[in-house]
Amino acid sequence: MKYWFDRRLLPLCLITVNKSHTKLTTMLSQSEQKDLHLLTMSTPNGKKVQIALEELKLIYDISFSHEIIDIRTNEQKSEEFLKLNPNGRIPALIDNKCKALNDSSAPFTVMESAAILLYLAKKVDKNHVFGFEDDLERSEALQWLFFGMAGVGPMQGQLNHFTRYAPEKLPYAVKRYHDETLRLYGVLEIQLSGKYTGIKKKYLAGKGEGKYSWADMAIWPWVDIYTISGITEDELNQFPCVKEWLKTIKERPGVKEGCSSKYE
Repeated sequence: MKYWFDRRLLPLCLITVNKSHTKLTTMLSQSEQKDLHLLTMSTPNGKKVQIALEELKLIYDISFSHEIIDIRTNEQKSEEFLKLNPNGRIPALIDNKCKALNDSSAPFTVMESAAILLYLAKKVDKNHVFGFEDDLERSEALQWLFFGMAGVGPMQGQLNHFTRYAPEKLPYAVKRYHDETLRLYGVLEIQLSGKYTGIKKKYLAGKGEGKYSWADMAIWPWVDIYTISGITEDELNQFPCVKEWLKTIKERPGVKEGCSSKYE
């Protein structure tokens, strides 16, 4: 039995597959990979890192490679992938310039999208283009990054599941996650509108109007799929600053490339 679905929601759905299919069909050899190699699929979590790498490439001219892990066939549950990320989730980043902590024959691998963003911030973004040198600004960015990881992603992910893919409709679950997702959008609106500070922000973190940062990269891919999650245009209109933020980020070249068809 299989559930087929919109690929933009791939990580959010119940997938039932024959375990005999759980095998990586393609995996570039280490010699074929660039120094940084991303295992991904163009889901909200995958897009966070795809966007980050494309943004960094425009600033630092870094070279990286990527390949698609087909989670429709549970490739992320294969033994080959579990050696890289025992949690069996995309994305995962391989750093071929560093050795694994307890296996000098293997490269260092980073799992969890936020951990990958912070790893790239330390390793690549030496000039803090997408981060902050100031401790308080950095703290604010981390607060919003964690807000996205603990709030927006999990809650909207559950909304997607119960709205579109649950084998039986559970009105309580749909309403619970729908209302919580809207509440979280409302929190973003408070920050961006400057409701309590009097300073409208273009981005989530930083002094004044803020600066495009890892926090925006972590949250934007989720909010961008609001219609797929069952949030209507009228409901989003309750959050005009969030709508403006969505549009501003969507127009960035790095974001366009990070969401392009090469990742599908």
